[in-house]
Amino acid sequence: MLDSHPHSDRIAEILEAHRGLEGPLLPILHAIQEAFGHVPEAAVPQIAKALTMSKAEVHGVISFYHDFRKAPAGRHVLKLCRAEACQTMGADAVAEQIKKALGIDWHETTPDGRVTLEPVFCLGLCACGPSAMVDGRLVGRCDESVLAEVAK
Repeated sequence: MLDSHPHSDRIAEILEAHRGLEGPLLPILHAIQEAFGHVPEAAVPQIAKALTMSKAEVHGVISFYHDFRKAPAGRHVLKLCRAEACQTMGADAVAEQIKKALGIDWHETTPDGRVTLEPVFCLGLCACGPSAMVDGRLVGRCDESVLAEVAK
């Protein structure tokens, strides 16, 4: 019997589509996040039961990987590199300016739902640091002006 949360039918479809796959938890979590923009907490028991895992095991995987969200992201996702190379190029100062300007911290979304701010550890633009990713687009030599990208 399916759980009664609003997404249970769609989650059941995703679980069925991954039946028989070896190591299905990560692909299932990615598919659920793609479908809903986050992994609903109410889905954890349904996933655990289908995979004969404990709820704690499923929750542990969700909380370990920073890409899984507990709530939908804003209209724009701004990822700022936190790796050492970018830190030496001033990423910490840029991050503090951006957090202050947006009025949010890491893994938070502005109250108007416009921007979600996430840390990321290396975008592969080490020579162009500090680097960022705005809605999947890489930005090198990032400064506070990257906010113009998400002001739209």
